[in-house]
Amino acid sequence: MSLAVVYTRAQAGVVAPLVACEVHLSGGLPGTSIVGLPEAAVKEARDRVRAAILNAQLEYPQRKVTVNLAPADLPKDGGRFDLPIALGILAANGGLPREALAGHEFVGELALSGELRPVQGVLPAVLHATRVGRRVIVPRGNAAEAALVSGADVRVADSLLEVCAHLAGRAELAEAATVPASTTAPATEVADLAEVRGQSQARRALEIAAAGGHNLLLCGVPGTGKTMLASRLPGILPPLEEHEALELAAIRSIAGQDNDVASWKRRAFRHPHHTASAVALVGGGSMPRPGEISLAHHGVLFLDELPEFDRHVLEVLREPLESGRISISRAARQVEFPARFQLVAAMNPCPCGYAGDPGGRCRCTPDAIARYRSRISGPLLDRIDLRLDMARVPHAELRDAAGGEPSAVVRERVAAAHMRQLERAGKSNAWLSNREVERDCDLSPAEHALLDRAVERLGLSARAYHRVLRVARTIADLAGTARIDASHLSEAIQYRRFAE
Repeated sequence: MSLAVVYTRAQAGVVAPLVACEVHLSGGLPGTSIVGLPEAAVKEARDRVRAAILNAQLEYPQRKVTVNLAPADLPKDGGRFDLPIALGILAANGGLPREALAGHEFVGELALSGELRPVQGVLPAVLHATRVGRRVIVPRGNAAEAALVSGADVRVADSLLEVCAHLAGRAELAEAATVPASTTAPATEVADLAEVRGQSQARRALEIAAAGGHNLLLCGVPGTGKTMLASRLPGILPPLEEHEALELAAIRSIAGQDNDVASWKRRAFRHPHHTASAVALVGGGSMPRPGEISLAHHGVLFLDELPEFDRHVLEVLREPLESGRISISRAARQVEFPARFQLVAAMNPCPCGYAGDPGGRCRCTPDAIARYRSRISGPLLDRIDLRLDMARVPHAELRDAAGGEPSAVVRERVAAAHMRQLERAGKSNAWLSNREVERDCDLSPAEHALLDRAVERLGLSARAYHRVLRVARTIADLAGTARIDASHLSEAIQYRRFAE
């Protein structure tokens, strides 16, 4: 029988569908054909694989070789199929025991010398293979990333010969070694909140945003500390859960970014420039790749100088801010990426930046200020939970005021509030559904009357109504109370007054 089947994984967003690499040898003129909807890089594998087998001093069959990558309707791209194709050819030719291939999955690109090169998207492949109980063999360059999956049976190899020796029972491949990960960055790497002088209300808003995963907009004249505050947010964010860290690591893997094994459990903090395009922000391309919002999954997307972003770019954020995912459709395929991110933004009040400054330096006309603020649409602004106008801190206070609480102290309160949310609903307050809001944000008649007056006076939408309740729930969690009282609700309402 001249047929062998080797299992591997394709890449379709953060999903790694199973691919059966079927190799058949038949009579006829010698040659190799690859079918099953291969892209250009996969078609070129026949030349790489042939050279790798010959340079490894192994026998390449002088027969007609047909390689089928099933299912046939799933596009295959990249060099990840080189190793399974080579092993399938050797097994079909009798060079490897076919029974040794059972229970294994293989991913890796081959050099012409037979060495194994690392590929992108190994982590999703290892995750899916582990769920079905198969061992995965990967290039040594992917070892650290593959070892992030706890309980996975991952072996690493440097060459095609090493894999063949392992399958033939002549040698054992080394296991991928795990490295302990840290959930918080060292103090030397993250700016401390204690360095912020004054701005007590902004510090409070930052703590609430961190505890509940709420979107935050800071507005103020230049030099009020907007960017300084936002850059200190990573130091007070709660730690990632194991499954959240793996989801983020999988996105980084398919995006071709390294997963630092010492810090892969830290929350992401992405800071794109305002010249970023819509595709850079949400992802795309002919072969869809994740964008900034997906790379900020379970973390923070910080947009400085928010009105300077193209309005079309900002509008593409509206749907992901509600759904926590982004679906990218192209003629050949449709891919969905997770994008449950926290938006933090900063802006000036006018084009020159000094509207409302006591020094009277602003010379912008009311029409110019209105045009500047209109770059941020009402629907996008409605999705921002906390909005804060920041005033300039007097020089005397900057010089004489003692530093505020350090990030470590604030982080403890944030982590405690976050844990209460996980125990109650299994998610951050910012992502509660409307039904969950009604369940977890019960108000007394007096508090309902207070919220109704605020809705009428501020002209809040139904979305804003529920967002006020979510923020109030977070404030109560920070206070350690089970019920939302009037003080929690009043504080949440005041964060909706900006730009209303």
